[in-house]
Amino acid sequence: MTADFGEPEIIVDLSRLLSRVMHPAPTGVDRVEMAYALGLLAIAPASVSFAVSHPAGPHGRVSTSAAVDFLHLTASRWESEGQDETRASRLRRAAGACFALSPFARPARRTSDRPKSYLHLSARSLERTSMFRAILERENARFIPFVHDIIPITHPEYSRPNGPAMYKKKMATVAALASGVIVNSKATAQALSPLLAATGRDIPIHAAPLGVDAPNAAPAAAAGSPGYFVCLGTIEPRKNHLLLLNLWRGLAETLGPGATPRLVLIGRRGWENEMVLDMLDRCPALKDVVEERGRLSDSEQRDVLRGARAILLPSFVEGFGLPVAEALALGVPVIASDLAALREAGGDAADYLDPLDGSAWRSAILDYAEPRSARRAAQIERIAKWTAPTWSIPVRSSYDFIRRICAQDGPPA
Repeated sequence: MTADFGEPEIIVDLSRLLSRVMHPAPTGVDRVEMAYALGLLAIAPASVSFAVSHPAGPHGRVSTSAAVDFLHLTASRWESEGQDETRASRLRRAAGACFALSPFARPARRTSDRPKSYLHLSARSLERTSMFRAILERENARFIPFVHDIIPITHPEYSRPNGPAMYKKKMATVAALASGVIVNSKATAQALSPLLAATGRDIPIHAAPLGVDAPNAAPAAAAGSPGYFVCLGTIEPRKNHLLLLNLWRGLAETLGPGATPRLVLIGRRGWENEMVLDMLDRCPALKDVVEERGRLSDSEQRDVLRGARAILLPSFVEGFGLPVAEALALGVPVIASDLAALREAGGDAADYLDPLDGSAWRSAILDYAEPRSARRAAQIERIAKWTAPTWSIPVRSSYDFIRRICAQDGPPA
């Protein structure tokens, strides 16, 4: 049974973006929070409001106009201007955002025929079950969190030592309070379902694969040199950078630096990575063939991707695989691990390999490095038939899911 109370109010939590106001380049989770905030505003501007858990402590609603200004400024910083900020200007912008997004005085709980949902788009603070319970009670809202993955639970070996225990607390909040859950892939839904089913509560899961903003564009023409490949993502164990570094060391020693294609790493250095970092810092054979670019602005990242022979993603586990879709949307070939989540992102366009099969990766890299590579040309033909998923598709489907959850009879969970 459902009841129709009209359009629901959607309270979008911007805590993740506000907490990262000092960072000029986004993570994948940051992109999701941004895309949903702006996308829902485009779909139902009169129904969207914003809240934050403020760095200074309090939680509450914030001015919609201030939130929109903050979102647009953040998007501009990601695109280009944030890379040129001095530390002083970054601090000024952070202070300004924190002041503008100061929560209102907490309102008393109001009863209304208009249903409400509280959309939390990251794992930030989810371990604080009592805080979210109080928020939902005060707002009389249904809780709809976005779960990006449960890798710390299913693959604890890729997390910090305290990561699995903390993430179990976060998922306990989801299991106890959620009226519905949005996830980024069918693979994440399949992994999450047993955890939610164990509670005995019927919690619907909506899979909404992520979108991209970049338009379709042909990659740069290959020059006569061996060119370069890109690995995009935080340097952490589950991304399997070690495979690539060992391959590149072997190529440099066999072919020589001049005949070896370069490997460009885009992404910050992560955790539990001693062996990888030792190779990057101390391996002489990699000095002239591997380049770390750290975090780039969106415009710089697109420029680097467009010139690559291929994007390499040899991950052991992923929740979705946004870099796959971002590269394909630019017309750039992708060689990725044969994981269900990455196949959801790349469909039939990309090439997929076993992340443990070093010989297959070496063969593919050498093939794609050739200016007249038939294998690379075949993928480019497949990419031409591949349709880039825009953000409007998952945001619209999630909006419809939120409306269905809010139309249910009975009080919020």
